[in-house]
Amino acid sequence: MDEQNIDPGLIHEIFKHVWTRTALEREKNGRNEAPTDADFVTVGGAGTSKKNRPTSANSNALKLSAELIRIFISEAVQRAAAIAEAEGESKIEATHFERILPQLLLDF
Repeated sequence: MDEQNIDPGLIHEIFKHVWTRTALEREKNGRNEAPTDADFVTVGGAGTSKKNRPTSANSNALKLSAELIRIFISEAVQRAAAIAEAEGESKIEATHFERILPQLLLDF
């Protein structure tokens, strides 16, 4: 089976998006306002103080995170396929993932 790698650049963009949302939510919670979609678009490097400094990730950490996500997805598909096969089905359904998810999360 030819395994596809997940691009560490994609993982970095996902992390940056989450970090930005988290920073904006914390800022808005301080003012008791809900963040709007416009707030998420306009955020860049929001200042130079230690509190507002943009978060970054080491390239090795991104590669490791991408590999962990690849392994997690691969394991989830394999477990769901085993459940589907045990039920005599040739196609993996969402219910198969629902059944394996609790144990998978405990294992990881």
